[in-house]
Amino acid sequence: MPTSPAVTGSVRSAAVVNEEIRALWQRSGGVLTPEGQREYERLLVEWAAAVRSGVAEAA
Repeated sequence: MPTSPAVTGSVRSAAVVNEEIRALWQRSGGVLTPEGQREYERLLVEWAAAVRSGVAEAA
């Protein structure tokens, strides 16, 4: 069974990662390139890890 990739290093807060996700979408004009899609997916994994660990507030 596949597992989610582990997030290495310290976990940023969900709020900080969410701001980065919003900025990515704003810069892209709502249409992600393949590179932007990979970045978005990486950020979603990081955001989910922050939510699971309870790191919700800005660091």
